[in-house]
Amino acid sequence: MTSVESLQAKYPNAPAWSIGDSVELANQLADLVVKGKKTASCGSLASYQADSASPAVGSYHIILNGQQEPVCVIRITSLRLVKFCDVDAAFARKEGEGDLSLEYWRTEHQRFFTQTGSFSEEMELVAEEFDVVEVI
Repeated sequence: MTSVESLQAKYPNAPAWSIGDSVELANQLADLVVKGKKTASCGSLASYQADSASPAVGSYHIILNGQQEPVCVIRITSLRLVKFCDVDAAFARKEGEGDLSLEYWRTEHQRFFTQTGSFSEEMELVAEEFDVVEVI
């Protein structure tokens, strides 16, 4: 199994992280990324500002599964600010989750942001798009 450390040697400064708020969700979302069905993600602007490893266009990131094992490396291709209420169906489809609908995206992301204590229809999100550059 490839280690995070060996991947960071190949992709210097690449942070390693999992997507989602549970082991099960991290496994599901990592699988969607590996299969090329999930090509976008988002987070609150506040969480990005608090994170020292905020993404930049062109940066590499190591995606972990729910067991904190690396499954792939992605490269950020696009970043933009968008309000929660302004996320469109095209971006929801790129997130690759559920039935790919905007309604599903809104329901699940509202749940997630409410659970983290930061939900507002007007909240600013960092919407990122990425390509998979290596599957582990």
